Amino acid sequence: MLVPTLNSQRTLPACLDAVRAQDYPGGSVEIVVADGGSQDDTIAIARRYGARIVHNALVSGEAGKAAAFRASNGEFVALVDSDNIVIGNDWLRRMVAPFADPTIVGTEPIAFVAERSDTVVDRYCAIFGLNDPLCLFIGNYDRMCAATGKWTGLPLRTEECGDYVAVALDRPVLPTFGANGTVYRRSALAPYVGDYLMDIDIPIRIAHERPGLRFAKVRTSIRHLFCRDAGAFVRKQKRRIRDYFATPVTGEQRAYPWGGMVGPGIARFVVACVSGVPLLVQSLRAYRRCGDPAAFFHPVACWLTLYVYGTNFLFARGKALGRAGWRQ
Repeated sequence: MLVPTLNSQRTLPACLDAVRAQDYPGGSVEIVVADGGSQDDTIAIARRYGARIVHNALVSGEAGKAAAFRASNGEFVALVDSDNIVIGNDWLRRMVAPFADPTIVGTEPIAFVAERSDTVVDRYCAIFGLNDPLCLFIGNYDRMCAATGKWTGLPLRTEECGDYVAVALDRPVLPTFGANGTVYRRSALAPYVGDYLMDIDIPIRIAHERPGLRFAKVRTSIRHLFCRDAGAFVRKQKRRIRDYFATPVTGEQRAYPWGGMVGPGIARFVVACVSGVPLLVQSLRAYRRCGDPAAFFHPVACWLTLYVYGTNFLFARGKALGRAGWRQ
C-alpha cells in the first residue's frame, strides 16, 4: 500500500486500521507512507501500524506516491490516500483477482461509500461518485453516481466479468482512473514513475503505448474522508484549480486530455448553476435512490465550485498553491 501523507492525523488511523485488517494471502501487507513534512502526529501514527516511512521532499501527493513506490517491494501496488478507508477484509483480494486476466493492467473500486456519521460533504461525494461536481457535467466521473445510476458518463467499450467490469483502454478519452484505491501490477506501473506519479495519466500512457489492455472496475467500494466542511471543500477546489493551471512547475508532461472535453462541460455546468433547476433535479434523482438529504448539498457544491474556478481562472492562473499547513 502506497500512502502519501501531510498532516493526516485525522484520517490516517482509520485508513491504516482497514489496511491491517485485510485477509490477504501470502502474509502481511506492506505499507509505505511517504510524508511531506507533517507537523502533527502523522509519523507517530504510521509507526504504530508498522509502516515504512520515507520522506517526500516534493510534498505533493503525486510526489509522495512516487517516493512510496520507489521504497516498496510488492508485486502489486495499491494507491491508497491517507483519507481512504478500504471496505471489507477481502477488499485487496478482490482487487487483485482480476489480474488473473493478462489483459487487465489496473483495478479500481466501482463505488464510494459513506457512513451516516460522515460529514455532509463526504456523504455528498459518495452519493454522486465524485469529488468535483464539474465532472458530472463533463461526464468524466468514475464511481457510481446516484444522480445518473451509472459509474461514468463517458462512452466506453466494456465487458461484464462477474465481480468486475473490464473497460477497454481504446478510447481517446477515458475516465480519471488512478486514485483512491487503484491497484496496479508493479511491472506495469514502473515505467511511468518519475519524480511524480501522476495517477490519472497512467492509464492514458499505457493505452497509447500498449494497445489491447483493459482496466477493471471491481464491484467493491472505498470510503473517502474528503472534507470536514464546506470551507475545506472550497480550499480543496482552490488547490485543484491552482494545480491544474500551474502544472508546468512540476516539469512533468501531462497526458490526460482535459482539453477536448472541458469546454462543452463547462458550458453545461455554468448554465445549470445560473438556472439552478438542473442542480435541483439532479439532487432529487440522487435523493430518491439513496434517501440521504446530503444529496441536496449538490447545488451548494456547484455554486462554490463555479465561484472558486471562475475567480482563479481570472486572477490566479499559473500560481501554484503551497501545501504549508495543509491538513486532511
